[in-house]
Amino acid sequence: MLRLQLQNLQENHRQMMGEELSGLSVKDLQNLENQLEMSLRGVRMKKDQILMDEILELNRKGNLIHQENMELYKKANLICHENQELYKKVYGTREVNGANRNSLLTNGLGMGEESHVPVHLQLSQPQQQNYDTPASATKLGYNFVHTSTL
Repeated sequence: MLRLQLQNLQENHRQMMGEELSGLSVKDLQNLENQLEMSLRGVRMKKDQILMDEILELNRKGNLIHQENMELYKKANLICHENQELYKKVYGTREVNGANRNSLLTNGLGMGEESHVPVHLQLSQPQQQNYDTPASATKLGYNFVHTSTL
C-alpha cells in the first residue's frame, strides 16, 4: 500500500518536472498544465510579497537615514554658528566681518547662501601657541613661565 503511494507520488513528481509524459492524454496534460500554472502563480505571489516587504523595509530605512542626515546637518550648522560666535568673542566682531571672515568661509564654516553644501569635518593636530611674557611686564617674586600645547 505505501509502496504504491510512493510510486504514484514519484510518477506525479516526474510528470510535474516534465518527464514521462508520453502516456498522458490531452486532458491529463491539460490538468497537469493547470496544476503547474496554479503552483507557479502561488510562487510568484509569494515572491512578489517578499519583494514588496523588502522594498517597504528599505524605504523605511532610507527615511530613517534621511532623517538622521537632516539632524546631523542641523547640528553641523549649529556648531558652525557657535564657532562663529566664539570667533567673534575671541577676535572681535570687526575682524569677523572683515578679512578673517574669509578664513571662516574657506574652512567651510560659512552660513551664507551655500549652507546647502555638505560640511566636511576633519581632525588635525592642534597648533602650539607661544605665550611669551612681554619685557615690560612687572616682575614679582615668583618666576612663572606658561606654555600651552593645545
